[in-house]
Amino acid sequence: MSTSPPPGWYRDPSDPHVERWWDGSAWTGHRRPPGIPGRPPAGPATTPRARVVALTVAGALLAAALVAGAVVLTAGGEDDESGGPRAISTPASTTAPVPASPTPSPDGPDDADDPDDADGPDVVVDQLNGITLPLLDGWVRPENISLDHVMMTTDGTYDCPADAGTCRHGLVFSRTAAGSEGTSPKALAEADIADAADEAYDRDVLGRRPFGGIESHRVVKSEPVAVAGRAGHLVRWRVVTAEGPGGYVQSLAFQSSVGTEAPIVVRYVFDAGPDGPPLADMDRITDGIRPVGDADTGGGVGAGISPAG
Repeated sequence: MSTSPPPGWYRDPSDPHVERWWDGSAWTGHRRPPGIPGRPPAGPATTPRARVVALTVAGALLAAALVAGAVVLTAGGEDDESGGPRAISTPASTTAPVPASPTPSPDGPDDADDPDDADGPDVVVDQLNGITLPLLDGWVRPENISLDHVMMTTDGTYDCPADAGTCRHGLVFSRTAAGSEGTSPKALAEADIADAADEAYDRDVLGRRPFGGIESHRVVKSEPVAVAGRAGHLVRWRVVTAEGPGGYVQSLAFQSSVGTEAPIVVRYVFDAGPDGPPLADMDRITDGIRPVGDADTGGGVGAGISPAG
């Protein structure tokens, strides 16, 4: 399944006080106050400059119509003293001049809010949660993925060591932890890690066991962490599987800085062994998470923000 959210009104990542229309692949220029019911926009938004030009042209055409109407009424409705039609002086032209189109700005259209600018060659964007994640060497944007909420994968696939199917050496997910408002990042990460391990290395969403199931696990790391300027917590497990090298699973929980500021959980799934991605990439990705539109916000492993709760 595609990870792109369906078309609809969402909190504007560049201005959380308004909602913005997501057309299924990119943000459009349509905005509205939050919480107001409305239909999807019918077409591209009209810029203020375009409205001024349209009103000016409409006014000029209306003036031309009034002049022509006055000439007709005078010619057909008034007689001179001899009983004949009064002579009318017809202007050389009754067409009002149309102002020239404004000269386009040499800088081109204002595309400061274009999400494609944020989704450059080195980051992936989670628009719904208002964060970006760094796209490191060896990682690619998801393609032909049947899992939800996948933000990036390692490049290429391989045959799963146990059950039929193809596997990837690394996956990173990002999702909203719905219904977890008020839960501390530590409690949220500790509650998520077991599900993350089971879904990655025990039994997948199709009921298959690509690694023959989990035989054991141990906690490698559990610590507070600052993410995108917010207090968070991460828990990392080393998982041993019946077949294959096993892997590492990490659940990272922190609070969003946009919209309702609901908690976010970022999951990491890294195969162990020489074919898996470097374990240091977990910390590098965590350290590089930023709010959309704010590339300078600090955060990351070891940053000095105490977690809430």
